[in-house]
Amino acid sequence: MHFSNLAHNVGPLTILGLAQGAIIALFALGYTLVYGVLRLINFAHSEVFLMGTYAAWATWGLFGLTVNSRPPAFWPMVGLLVAGLVAAVVASGATALTLEFAAYRPLRRRNAPPLTFLITAIGASLFLSEVAGVFTQHNSRGIQPILPQNTVFSIGNMNVTNLQILIIVLALLAMFALDRFINRSRLGRGVRAVAQNPDSAALMGVNKGRVISLVFLLGGLTAGVAAVMYDLKIGTTIYDAGTILGIEAFTAAVLGGIGNLRGALLGGLLLGLLESYASSLFGTAWQHAVAFVLLVLILMFRPTGLLGESLGRARA
Repeated sequence: MHFSNLAHNVGPLTILGLAQGAIIALFALGYTLVYGVLRLINFAHSEVFLMGTYAAWATWGLFGLTVNSRPPAFWPMVGLLVAGLVAAVVASGATALTLEFAAYRPLRRRNAPPLTFLITAIGASLFLSEVAGVFTQHNSRGIQPILPQNTVFSIGNMNVTNLQILIIVLALLAMFALDRFINRSRLGRGVRAVAQNPDSAALMGVNKGRVISLVFLLGGLTAGVAAVMYDLKIGTTIYDAGTILGIEAFTAAVLGGIGNLRGALLGGLLLGLLESYASSLFGTAWQHAVAFVLLVLILMFRPTGLLGESLGRARA
């Protein structure tokens, strides 16, 4: 264990962990939304995220950009970022809605047991991943250099880049917008009502089917934002890019309290920090193992998570 390495680089490791944790947190929102309403772990959410990474890559390719292109000027860069973000959000949202309509809705109509939903989610995840693998011949795709990384400010040996600031700010804004929507809007009240008691909500005139579709859509939209940030940060995508990150996002949701939107943000940021510190302390080979160990510990000692409040009991 390299304690001296961790002590000397705690600043850079912290900002790296927060940026990675912000992506994980955005990813985790989809898990926590669906679980809060349906009590379903939507393991196919990792492929919802995956489609967003490919959509942004394909959109930038339509503008003639390649991995060898020079970074664009400021305003073209802003336009390309917005175009990639819109494409990723649309692709991920459409994928999430298609999953709900084609895979989960027929099961709900037949009152299928929870195990059937779980198996279906795993099957849908593998199917979408392999479809992406067939179309890409299981090869990775390099992301075009849209946003050149420049140091904005430094504190000691910690250099904070424009990309890290963008990722963290976008995650916080998305979390704030989603939290306000769930707690303040009429549709959000419907989501909370169905999460708390679907039968009573139906008696009060809430359309359960529309609420469930809305939940999947919202999860897809946040996954699309996370996908663009992942593309820019990692610089490549591949057919199984959502697998490990999906497990990390699920761990983050459990860590914060699955079904809790603010818990997903807290869990994602904490997990990002822990992984960053672990990679310095034990080596990069152990970075992802932290998520699995942490998941086991959480389920053993605090299965309700740090905040532990479900979506149905959330208050404005």
